[in-house]
This record gives sequence, structure tokens and C-alpha cells, in this order.
Amino acid sequence: MHRATRRDIHRLLVAGFGACALRSVGLSAATQGADPLAFVLPELRPFARQLMQIAASMPEMTNATLGPNRQTMSHWAQAPLAAPDWTKRVVPGLAGNPPVTVYVVNSTPNAKRPAILHTHGGGFVTGAAKDRLVDLQKLALELDCTIVTVDYRLAPETTYRGSTNDTYAALEWLHAEAASLGVDPAKIAVMGESAGGGHAALLALKARDVGKVPLVAQILVYPMLDDRTGSTTMPPPPIGSILWTATKNRFGWQSFLGQPPGTAQVPVAAVPARHRNLAGLPPTFIGVGAIDLFVDEDIAYARRLIAAGVPTQLEVVPGAFHGFDGVAASTQVAKDFTAAKITMLRRAFASVIT
Repeated sequence: MHRATRRDIHRLLVAGFGACALRSVGLSAATQGADPLAFVLPELRPFARQLMQIAASMPEMTNATLGPNRQTMSHWAQAPLAAPDWTKRVVPGLAGNPPVTVYVVNSTPNAKRPAILHTHGGGFVTGAAKDRLVDLQKLALELDCTIVTVDYRLAPETTYRGSTNDTYAALEWLHAEAASLGVDPAKIAVMGESAGGGHAALLALKARDVGKVPLVAQILVYPMLDDRTGSTTMPPPPIGSILWTATKNRFGWQSFLGQPPGTAQVPVAAVPARHRNLAGLPPTFIGVGAIDLFVDEDIAYARRLIAAGVPTQLEVVPGAFHGFDGVAASTQVAKDFTAAKITMLRRAFASVIT
């Protein structure tokens, strides 16, 4: 029987909004009168079943339980690897904003490696950049690249204005300090998972509009792109029945926006899917499971990118739930999904001759 490791569980907590999100698996099944596991790819079922058992005693996510939830995620985090090296840096924020903490992986001055600006997941309200260092170290070795991951401010302590300023400040710093970091400034991609995918999408839009930092790719892994999902738009079950539910999505977006999601008053600047013009964005990878709450909004965003002339690769994995590639990283379906992402990055980095 497959069993999730401590690291696997932490990766799922990050992607799936913490332990309380796991608890909602059983609740959703009871409400809908169907076992959500029946819709999960057989290869992934043991992992989902084990995590459902772990989650049975976890509290639901509210403002009151947010602090304990963050502590739980930190407890499950795995210590970074011995190599490649990583360093913690504090970089200037944008004007009127505080400094931003970043973690730099696999940096050698004057090496001129390609680079990834990474934004972690956690529903906009949880997660920490340092908690993903193991995965990023492995990716940096695989691609021989430098990775900068941003410890952006979380909601509800700050709204989208604060966190998006943090991520953009980190991107400008990466580009400006390319020589000292050993980065090729013409080979920078943005990447994120879940809410981090939403941040990466917003970052690509801002980079396009500001025009200072060219990007070779945006890698959006089951990205959180549309505040209307779970509020004005309700995907049919079993979509969104496992790990990340409509209830959790509303809480995350409410915290991020500082106002109710799904209304006409939601600012376009906060929501990738509300941006009307997607032309001029970098080549894009979007990957999502077919029973992930985000599947419809991610497919819709991919379609709009294609219509806008953006080279776009869309991967939809049958029977896969939110965060499946983390908790079930040892399965072939997760390996194939990760390989597709890595192949896209290799192609993007190779497309620029400097």
C-alpha cells in the first residue's frame, strides 16, 4: 500500500490550504451522497484515503484557526537539502512598502544561469517560501538554474496590494541583480502552485504592463485564477470535492481581496481571470487535475491565452485532485505531470540565445 510521507503531507497542506481543507473531503462526500474517492484515479486513491484519515480531527478554517493552521504547516515542513546552497536575503520593497524576504537557491556569481521567480501556494493565507526549499533545490539541480522564492505577505493581514507588490519587487530585484546572482537576465520565468500560480499569473501581467523585466515563461500549476469560482460559479461534483473546496476558495479570496469575491466590485488588478487583455504574455504552461476545483477556470484561461496568440500548453490529468503531484509524487501520473512542467521550462530557457 502506498503511504504518504511527512514531506508528502506537508506538500499537500501547502497546495490544499492546510489540514482543514483535508477535513472537508469527508464533509463534501456526506453532503453530496457520493464517495469522492470513486472519482479519483486508482493510482492516487491510497494517498487521498490516508490523508482523509489524518484530517479527521483537524478544525475548519476560519480567521480564528488561521494561526494554528499556519503552525501545523510549518511543523510538517522538511528541512532543506545540503545542496545546492540556498541563502535568505532581504531585498528592497516597492516605494511605500516594507522590505521583502526571499530565498535564493543555487546562485553562483557570474554563472549566467536561467532563473525562476517562484511564488508558493497556500490559498493566499498560509504557506511560507522556506517550506518549499527541498522541492526547489531539486528543480534547480534538474535544470541547472537559480530559483528565487518569495516570502510575500499573507492575507488577511494584507490584501492583494501588499502581496503583489512583494512579488513584483522580488522580480525586479532578481533582474537588477542578475550578474551578482549568476543569472541570465534574458532567461527568467515565473512559476507558482495553487495560490502561488495565481500570484505568478498576476506577476506576468504586471511584468508585461511595466515592461522592465522580460519573461520567457509562466508556469502555472493548478493556479487559483478566478474569484468567481465557488461564489457566483459552482462547478458540479465531483469537481472541487477533494482538498480544495468552494468554501475554502471563498475564504481565500475574501481574505486576499479584502471584500466578498464574485461581485462586480472586485478589482480587476487582483484577479488574473478578470483581465481582459492577455496578449503579450510569455509562453505558458497550465497543469491541473480533472476533479480539481480550478479545472474549469484554468481551462478557460488557457483558451483565452491561445485566442490572444500566447503559446500555451494545457495539461488536464484525469482523476487528479488539487495538489496530487505533491502528496503522490512517487506515482507515475505525478512524475509525468512534473516532467511536462520541466520540459516546458527547458524549452523556454533554450528559446533565448544570449
